[in-house]
Amino acid sequence: MKRYLTIKNILIAVGIIILDLAIYLILALLLMNYDDFYDESKGEYWSLESMTFWQKVNYIGFNIWQIINLIAIGYIIYLIIKEIKKRPTTRYNKS
Repeated sequence: MKRYLTIKNILIAVGIIILDLAIYLILALLLMNYDDFYDESKGEYWSLESMTFWQKVNYIGFNIWQIINLIAIGYIIYLIIKEIKKRPTTRYNKS
């Protein structure tokens, strides 16, 4: 049986989570630029027409990062379910 809770695996998971949160933080801080310098004359709030090129890049990158995270979470859930289904079950006789 494989051991999943080793120090190495835990450190790798924590490192991936910290990297993921750092990327979220950077993208969120870059999006704050749009909020700070929004001009009503350029269009509706949070519409792409009211954003500059780099604000659009940040906005789209943030949404793509969310999709990547949802796919990763779905894959992790799939692996957990797959591992649980592989375990042998015990059936008790009720006689």
